[in-house]
Amino acid sequence: MKGRRFTWSGLLWSLIYPRRTQRIGLTASGVLLIALSFGIGLAAYNAGNNILFITLALLLGCLVLSGVLSWLNFRRVRWRLKVAAPLRVGQEAVVTLELRSEKRVLPTYGLWFDLAARAMAFGGPGKAETTFSARSEDVKAALAQIEAAEAREQVFLDTRIDAEGEARVEWVFKPQRRGPLRVELERVGSLFPFGFLKKSFAAAESVEVLVWPAAVEYRRFVVPAARQQAGGERVSRVGGGSDLLALRRYELGDSHRLIHWKASARTRRLLVRQFAAENREEYAVWVDTRDERWVRAEQFELMLSFAATLAEDLFRGEKLASVAIDAEPPQPVRRVRDLEAFLDRLAAVEPRAETREAKAARGRAVAGARRNLVTFAPEGPRGVEALVDGRRLAAA
Repeated sequence: MKGRRFTWSGLLWSLIYPRRTQRIGLTASGVLLIALSFGIGLAAYNAGNNILFITLALLLGCLVLSGVLSWLNFRRVRWRLKVAAPLRVGQEAVVTLELRSEKRVLPTYGLWFDLAARAMAFGGPGKAETTFSARSEDVKAALAQIEAAEAREQVFLDTRIDAEGEARVEWVFKPQRRGPLRVELERVGSLFPFGFLKKSFAAAESVEVLVWPAAVEYRRFVVPAARQQAGGERVSRVGGGSDLLALRRYELGDSHRLIHWKASARTRRLLVRQFAAENREEYAVWVDTRDERWVRAEQFELMLSFAATLAEDLFRGEKLASVAIDAEPPQPVRRVRDLEAFLDRLAAVEPRAETREAKAARGRAVAGARRNLVTFAPEGPRGVEALVDGRRLAAA
């Protein structure tokens, strides 16, 4: 909510004619109160009884007071929407709504929030199409697919927010589709103070994140020893060997045993040792997204999930050297952020039609690829297999 300069005329006008984004509705108790007021009002005018007029005034005053207190309850409340990344298909994601009150005297009670998570189209909004010629089964399947890609929840603030205080509200949901996801705070409402009025207004707050492919189980097969690069027994990358590779500045989380105390004393800053990797069995993961290769959409999604899971396992075992998608040059994977960048690209990739130029570029990329190249191919109507230099490495 954006703060505005307070004026009494603005307050009066906002109570009489609220903004379009605001909604004020009657609850069951509010309808009963108004019906009771009409009945007492008719009886008061017919009987001319002052007690009935006083009762009518109290009921109407209670209704007006409910609207004023509801307006004060929303005033000067700020919020911020956060999504704990990374998000993955089928795994719980946490959306946090941080609330802060800038009031100096009054607390805030009984807020509720309408949150929604919508899967966004990869290529932007599609063109409008008529449904008059479509079959009912197709329309129902399309609507079911839209509902599956969208999650909604109404979460409640179970505590009050004191004046100049803070609070947090969390929503846990499971994304069902990979790709760009928009998490929105649609509306904020409250029944405070008496429950006669249900007041809410639109909240223009959203966060866009990427959902990684799902982690899948796969079977690993025994293959002959992977071919090694020519050279010595070590490789010049960070690993857990015994040969010193370089010195770098200390970062939070580094082991104290790796600190080079003499070099740190000379430079007057903490330096840690980095050792060369001893493991020579490295793999290069290559993902081919041609639509002629992946005819079934379910099989294509399984391939992306399989590639993401296998790349993570190879990275944990210090066996992942590089990754590539289609005809792009191999991207080396040296740190966690390189792997996360690869998963981000897998989250947004789609089957593509291959042109002549792309085919020639793919041929050059495969010809120039390093050994121990991991590729993916369909296995039957539903499965996917991973091949390393033509040999079967794993299957999902």
